[in-house]
Amino acid sequence: MSEKMIALVMVEYNHFEIQRIDIPIPDADEVLVKVKACAICGSDIHGMDGGTGRRIPPIVMGHEASGIIVKTGEAVKSYKEGQRVTFDSTVYCNKCKYCESGDVNLCDDRRVLGVSCGDYRMNGAFAEYVAVKEYTIYPLPENVSYEQAALVEPLSVAIHAIHRIVLNQDDSVAVIGAGSIGLMVISALKAMGLQTVISSDIDDNRLHRAMNFGATAVINTSRRDGLTEVLSLTNGKGTDASFEAVGLQDTVDLSVNCLRKGGKTVWIGNLAKTVQVPLQEIVTRQLSLFGTCACAGEYVESLKLISEGKVDAGALLSLKAPLENGGEIFHRLRSGKENLMKVILTP
Repeated sequence: MSEKMIALVMVEYNHFEIQRIDIPIPDADEVLVKVKACAICGSDIHGMDGGTGRRIPPIVMGHEASGIIVKTGEAVKSYKEGQRVTFDSTVYCNKCKYCESGDVNLCDDRRVLGVSCGDYRMNGAFAEYVAVKEYTIYPLPENVSYEQAALVEPLSVAIHAIHRIVLNQDDSVAVIGAGSIGLMVISALKAMGLQTVISSDIDDNRLHRAMNFGATAVINTSRRDGLTEVLSLTNGKGTDASFEAVGLQDTVDLSVNCLRKGGKTVWIGNLAKTVQVPLQEIVTRQLSLFGTCACAGEYVESLKLISEGKVDAGALLSLKAPLENGGEIFHRLRSGKENLMKVILTP
């Protein structure tokens, strides 16, 4: 009889249960990790009602996690039992042209931990144990806690987005949206030494956090016109670059319109499936648009920034709760009434 573990299972849309399920048996190239901390991602919240089509129940979600290795597959050479680790949520083939060029986030057979869609199902880390590929694992520096490590994934996504363009320290940047990814973009830009980082959002609490994370100016676009304010802060020229971390028409518009001539915008958010773009503005002002998806190995850089104290990923944490409270926490996060940022569940 298979050994059992406790897991938070979304048994149907918007309904979670704590269940005893089989402990996963690691393949030859996998390790079994005893989960110490797993953060709830915004994509989990957006997926819990079926709207994204990427959390088809029943599913154990959770992909921002850390823990300790308790078992290794027979082909695993680089890690051993007892090591403290985190792991990338992206599983890739290591064979296609994208993987060979280092663009593992674009792998032709890309799968994501804690996701179930029409093509695949992978149980995630809202459980006592999770099996992960050896090549997705990153050891934790001694001074990085499990909670900090569970927040490496959003920082890695932010750094990957930043690396999509070339920035100089004297460039001005607008970061549109002050959710967890937007805040991590701000924090990473500060660590890079950028002197002008403007944050916009519709929530004062988030904008207060943005200032704490390193924004040099904030704009509440529910009360003030975002474009007018950005132009005022940049002597009427606009910013050299912008990062859009929401994915809605209004925020996309601001990310383009706030740029100076020849400016660059990186789109991270994707709440809307489609948006309109100001074609003539883009063409006549010679603007550059970049998409960005997930991350591709930025865990090493992220862990280094956290370990050296240059990025305080733990400042994202609003609440830590037992896994058994996970269903309630999901609904609290979805309501948005408490202004919670990151919540970590612990088995």
